Amino acid sequence: MTATSLGALLRRRAATAPERPLLRFGAVTLTVGQVAERAARLANVLRAHGVGRGDRVAVMMPNGAGFPVAWLAIASLGAVAVPVNIGYRSADLTHVIGDSGARTALAGGPDAAAALLQAGVEQVGVLDPADAGPAPSIPGTFDAGTEMGRASAAFDPPELGPDDLVNIQYTSGTTGFPKGCVLTHGYWLRTAELVRDMIGVSETDVDLTAQPFSYMDPQWNTVLCLLTGIPLVILPRFSASTFWKSVREHGVTFFYVLGTMPVFLLRQPPDAADRDHAVRLVLCSGIVPQLHAAMEERWGVPWREAYGTTETGADLYVPVDDTASVGSGAVGVPVPGKEVRIVDGELAVRGEPMMRGYWNDPAATAERIRDGWLYTGDLARQDERGRFHLVGRRKDMIRRGGENVAAAEVEAVLVRHPAVRAAAVVAVPDALRGEEVKAFVQVSERTDPSELIAFVRERLAPFKVPRFLEYVAEFPMTPSERIAKHLLPTGRGAAHDMRKDPR
Repeated sequence: MTATSLGALLRRRAATAPERPLLRFGAVTLTVGQVAERAARLANVLRAHGVGRGDRVAVMMPNGAGFPVAWLAIASLGAVAVPVNIGYRSADLTHVIGDSGARTALAGGPDAAAALLQAGVEQVGVLDPADAGPAPSIPGTFDAGTEMGRASAAFDPPELGPDDLVNIQYTSGTTGFPKGCVLTHGYWLRTAELVRDMIGVSETDVDLTAQPFSYMDPQWNTVLCLLTGIPLVILPRFSASTFWKSVREHGVTFFYVLGTMPVFLLRQPPDAADRDHAVRLVLCSGIVPQLHAAMEERWGVPWREAYGTTETGADLYVPVDDTASVGSGAVGVPVPGKEVRIVDGELAVRGEPMMRGYWNDPAATAERIRDGWLYTGDLARQDERGRFHLVGRRKDMIRRGGENVAAAEVEAVLVRHPAVRAAAVVAVPDALRGEEVKAFVQVSERTDPSELIAFVRERLAPFKVPRFLEYVAEFPMTPSERIAKHLLPTGRGAAHDMRKDPR
């Protein structure tokens, strides 16, 4: 391993190659030296506000250079980052703050700061954008951007090793609200090393990310670029209509996408400039087998599948030279250092990287990790060439585009509405997003479906809000008095489509 912690890696890069570009966002480029200085200043600011080793710090910021700088500052301090989706509302945000025990937060603006304070955070530093002038004065907040400018760039780091914590990374669980994956410095460093070796990153490469930084993928991309000395282009969000334009403008040579991103890109009108780019490889999770060859033909570049989870980092990949896997649906072979097997149809993995468990949830950890093997909840098979294929899921999870939605989390919010007696949330097939969220509800009095959807929308992130809602007089029940979801009507049936019926 090149370094023992993220802070050590950042300082080593800053000492040997301070002028190399690291982060590009819009017209702004930050070098390794500038990122290291900003991270040191912010670490000193946080330390002055009482943040120490092991303290949890929530980070609720939009894409930009601010998030990775904040993440590296928290990691350098020995504190623990709690990335927060900027789409979270009262219910999911309050759960994450309460469960993690975060008392300090960094926010990307006054609205996020107010939401964090309401969710239980004691103090919030308003940080991004740091150059937008003084932050609004809200009780419980401090202007982290201004304080960074005054703070010392000399930082005295604690001694940290690969087993020290960096993140409590929340991911949708199968039985309720998101669970916090405990991730270490070693987890991130090993993940970056695996991707580097997997695709053969060189100093001439340029990486790009378009996902929210609250997810793990932009974070490992950041470490990968720091490890290899290449720039990371950060887009504010994914936009199918402008994505390839950004790729061409920045000379991007590889990137990672997932979920509905490839389908949205492929559905864009053909462009004479489709092959006018520097990309040599696309990594993707969930490539639609029937569209795989068309993607490679359109952009003239190999698309290769990669499989992993927040709990396990990188697990499987299709080698770049494995052209026989194109269109097969194979998700690949184990990455070096990982063992993968199928137990009763379920994919199980062990090796590094791996989470240390779920924060504050030993029962869920014991259920998920048994005898050193982490059971992913994904059903799989292995073909005659040794390649693994996903065939379904054991967990009660809805895969809506690139987002995981726990059915139980949405159900828990629905039943809080005074008119709802019981609720069941399931997945329905969708040609664009793979799956859509459908809610069955039993009500005590007639209630307009738009009222129920609005109730959920106020409390959960937009991607968790059901598109379809169907009323039932009674639910089919199992002998143990649980809702028998497998007996509910399949498909969209008599459901209200809230996209067409937004009353």
